[in-house]
Amino acid sequence: MTPSRVGIIGVGTISAQYFAAFAGMDTVRVVAVADIDAARAATVAAEHGIRALTVDELVRDPEVDLVLNLTIPAAHAAIALDAIAAGKSVYGEKPLATNLDDAARVVGAARAAGVRLGCAPDTVLGTGLQTARRAIDDGLIGSPIAATATMVTPGHERWHPNPDFYYQPGGGPLLDMGPYYVSALVTLLGPVASVVGLASHTRSARTIGSGPRAGTVVPVDIDTHVSGVLRHESGALSTLVMSFDAVATHASNIEIHGDAASLVVPDPNQFEGDVRLHVLGGSWETLDPSAGYRGVARGIGVADLVAAPPGVPFRANGDLAYHVLDVMLSLLVASKSGSAVAICSTCDRPLPVPLQHA
Repeated sequence: MTPSRVGIIGVGTISAQYFAAFAGMDTVRVVAVADIDAARAATVAAEHGIRALTVDELVRDPEVDLVLNLTIPAAHAAIALDAIAAGKSVYGEKPLATNLDDAARVVGAARAAGVRLGCAPDTVLGTGLQTARRAIDDGLIGSPIAATATMVTPGHERWHPNPDFYYQPGGGPLLDMGPYYVSALVTLLGPVASVVGLASHTRSARTIGSGPRAGTVVPVDIDTHVSGVLRHESGALSTLVMSFDAVATHASNIEIHGDAASLVVPDPNQFEGDVRLHVLGGSWETLDPSAGYRGVARGIGVADLVAAPPGVPFRANGDLAYHVLDVMLSLLVASKSGSAVAICSTCDRPLPVPLQHA
């Protein structure tokens, strides 16, 4: 298979993980980078022996097949639309966009142009989440009844040198970390039909704790603690807690409960981890990995996209990302209205990943 030629826009912290992953793949080859900081792009390009371009140059470059969009959330839609207009396939960091109208334009443009649209997270393709899915699909928990998903951290400003965007529209615990959890819940239990929820924030400002801007005060313009219940189309109920306010928790990242057993699912922000099963009348046991890509990192979603045969859906796709964004934004609407909000979108449950190396 001829490698897909990738151009990366945005070479901040997360880009190093993609470069490392792509270095071990024969289906993907990075050929160019661009960044709002031209000097940073030039430095990264020199490190990897590739070209540094402007954003406009990269999206129009005939040697780029796919644009990997690693910009801040507020720029996701605009970059994706420019790349699609230039005939490029696009894979972006999460979320797909910061609002549903922009996300719909991106999905519609990709469909009309006949290009592929993918979106993180791809952690759901690892052995952790896929082994849990295999257990559910094989009937080990019986009929799924409910799930819990919990993410608690006191905030990214403690370690991130430029955390401002986490506390602006498009950020916050739900839109930042929620894609991992909601994508996992949709992968495990199927699409969501409606949501209810509440949200709050405890501070109007945060202080950067590390890096050259340590001590800088960042305003908080979004809710930083969100709780909700998702009603899946299957009837299962998922309780979600996403917080940048609380300190710590002993709760499992995700638990799935059926009428025959309960399942502990590993951190959806990681590719691997123990899956634990407690059958009715039994005790906890750890399941051997039975599905998913082994030994992978961020970037496997891109490889999955380029390797999918025509007509066969790749897994971290735009329709899933749109539905996940719809669920999260609807939860924020529900938190303001105090009423249940119906989810207007749906998606196919992504195809399972057989146990394999990337």
